[in-house]
Amino acid sequence: MRIICGSRRGKKITAPENLPVRPTTDFAKESIFNILNNYFNFDAVHVLDLCAGTGNISYEFASRGALSVTAIDNNAHCAAFIKKTAKELHFDAISVFNVECLAFLKTAKMKFNIIFADPPYDWDNYATIPELVFSNNLLLPDGFLVIEHPKEIAFKEHPKFYQQRVYGKVNFSIFAENL
Repeated sequence: MRIICGSRRGKKITAPENLPVRPTTDFAKESIFNILNNYFNFDAVHVLDLCAGTGNISYEFASRGALSVTAIDNNAHCAAFIKKTAKELHFDAISVFNVECLAFLKTAKMKFNIIFADPPYDWDNYATIPELVFSNNLLLPDGFLVIEHPKEIAFKEHPKFYQQRVYGKVNFSIFAENL
């Protein structure tokens, strides 16, 4: 994986092979960031990266100057890798927490401009993410929730659903409070 834009543009990051992850492809990541770029100034956002895995998305936001990036992963090895890599890249804006994402959403007090979630494709709790984000009021005004998911998952009936984008096998559903 590589960082596509910003202060660490072109930096390649190699994660240990034993991490239980499926990093977002560079093509899909570049595409979703192009969309987000139309709505946000990245140097003025607070980001929550749920199921952060390798930290791929967190590094991209940090490289683009995000004010803060909170990376959440329930795997201790993933969380340790993100902490190590963020330190090596001098990404002081990244904070990492080794906690299950739904538990975090139930207790979170901070609000975010962008919440990005990329759970394992075989996960059974996709619908719980938007429910907790909106019931706990975790998005700032005009904020987005972006969920990466398999094609079998559909969110179009959710009242806060905004749009879906498909890039190969990668599906992104975007939710918004005020659109």
